[in-house]
Amino acid sequence: MMDLDDPLDFEFEDQLISSSLVTKKRKKVIGLDDLLSDYYKEKSKVVEKEYKQVKNQKNYNSDEDVNTKEESLTKVINQCEHQMTEISGEEEMATWGIRVFGNQKVPPPLDFPELQSCALLQSFMKNELNSVLELTSENGNTFLEGLLANGWLYKLVSTCGHVQKSIATWTFNLMLYSSKEELRASACDFWCSVLSSKNETLVIEWSPSYFELKGALEIYGFQFKLSSNIESLHADSNCGGPPQNIRTWIKFAAACCVRNKQSIFSTSEAEELIEVIIFLFLDRQLHGLVMLLYECMQSVISYFTDNEWKTSCNKIAKSLACRVPRDLNCLRAVECISGVNTRSKQLRSAVSYQILLVCFDNKARDEEEILQLLISINVKEKDLMHQRSVIRLHIFYKAPSTNSVEKFDST
Repeated sequence: MMDLDDPLDFEFEDQLISSSLVTKKRKKVIGLDDLLSDYYKEKSKVVEKEYKQVKNQKNYNSDEDVNTKEESLTKVINQCEHQMTEISGEEEMATWGIRVFGNQKVPPPLDFPELQSCALLQSFMKNELNSVLELTSENGNTFLEGLLANGWLYKLVSTCGHVQKSIATWTFNLMLYSSKEELRASACDFWCSVLSSKNETLVIEWSPSYFELKGALEIYGFQFKLSSNIESLHADSNCGGPPQNIRTWIKFAAACCVRNKQSIFSTSEAEELIEVIIFLFLDRQLHGLVMLLYECMQSVISYFTDNEWKTSCNKIAKSLACRVPRDLNCLRAVECISGVNTRSKQLRSAVSYQILLVCFDNKARDEEEILQLLISINVKEKDLMHQRSVIRLHIFYKAPSTNSVEKFDST
């Protein structure tokens, strides 16, 4: 008879399974012990590492003042940002943007009678195949436009090794003044190919200079005599604005900075060109060309030699500081100098520093005095935008490597 204390049939377990479960449980217990042991070992290492760091910091007495200043500045900035957040709900945020284009002038005529006698067209007319093409003086211009639009014009002049003056001036004017998108884009591609060509035997009878580029901007209505007193309230006004050719103007300006054949710009002209590009960034009508402007900016910055850049960087910064309005536009001007290369960082930092000096009415002579003036700022004053701009400018000056041309796009 079965003992009542004996286990039931289904309570009997397979010895292998039972042994396996016990083994697994034991492994789990051992694993937890190991984890706890490892945890306390790692914790002791962290404590020891922190202790060494604290001990090492005590040995650098010369850095204590610098660290204290940085901590003080960080604390001030955090407090200001916190106060600004509270105040921003009460005041409407202003937007960046100035109108850098006024009324346009009459562009030069695009009639080029000298094209009829250019060697390239004459060679086609004298060829026996002209019986098929039926080229004449009257339709020669249309024929050349077709070659330009299809990309064949550059291939022909590259093969011949010669760009005649009539072809050069004709394509240049089409690029900057033609109302036809296909022609101005094709003419721009033609000139970009010519300027970047590595064919050393290619002869160019006429090359444009900064004088022609600047003249085109003046015809577009660009205001070269902009100053910090310019009104930025009408930045979104429908009055004025550049023609569509401004896109090809920017692309061509970037292509001119390739020094394959000759230096098109002088140092002072390249300096002025950088200022022009930054002011183009400030016109909200050109907001869709941000990346094109960025590429042009990088090309012009790389145009300078190392010796030229040391002087030009500060000259550009001082000039911009006197001309950019003391509002969000000065922040935008700094923000558009984006890039991670050394020269972009240097220019960004220099412009930030010079604008800071102007914002403080040149009361500060160095970074130490700028810091003291920053600490004394009261962001609860009425001129909130000015105070915020000053604080952010100092952040840009201390961290010039920030890469963003879009930071203020939502304002």
